[in-house]
Amino acid sequence: MIAESLISQAIIPLRTSDTGEEALNMMDDFHVKHLPIVNNEQLLGVVSEDDIFNFDVNEAVGSYSLSLRRPYVKRNDHIYEVMRILANNQLTIIPVVDDEDNYSGVITLEDLLRYFASTTPFAEHGSILVLEMSKRDYTLTEIARIIESEGAIVLSCFVSSHPDSTLLEVTLKINRQNIQSILATFERFNYSIKASFNETEYLDSLKERYDAFIAYLNV
Repeated sequence: MIAESLISQAIIPLRTSDTGEEALNMMDDFHVKHLPIVNNEQLLGVVSEDDIFNFDVNEAVGSYSLSLRRPYVKRNDHIYEVMRILANNQLTIIPVVDDEDNYSGVITLEDLLRYFASTTPFAEHGSILVLEMSKRDYTLTEIARIIESEGAIVLSCFVSSHPDSTLLEVTLKINRQNIQSILATFERFNYSIKASFNETEYLDSLKERYDAFIAYLNV
């Protein structure tokens, strides 16, 4: 999946002559906190809501000193790269440019979340298992082997850690609702099971968080 497949033309980019007040109105209309500034087809940068409040809202956005360093992705960039740049810059939109660096449109954080929510790891029935282990003990091959030995498969795997810790959290989506035998096998091999959820419990919790996040974006 590449950035090109999620490009939206619904959000109109700002011109350098648009005022801060006009930009705020557009942000309110589109439920975002950032907008691209485009001159003809050239992407000049991204203005944030905070940028506008730091200057005169009656002045043109082209006169603002922007806090962001022209963040963008290429049309052929992978969705993971889109996610990384959105997260690193705490953006609600990311501009997309072509090979000539001409503006093509934007990808919104909401569209990206909707895409991931529709993919197989989220859409297919199953359960969630969270393991905790030291970094040196992590091997996905061994984890997958244990799960497959019980006749199940790993639909997705997410690994997280804290910079000041030697421990990893490995979150697994497994294509089976009843994973008691899998839990017992992991315990037999001395894995630390931090949490497990059946699909109904987990998706109810995930849906609550997703709905709350979308409501926040629409404020």
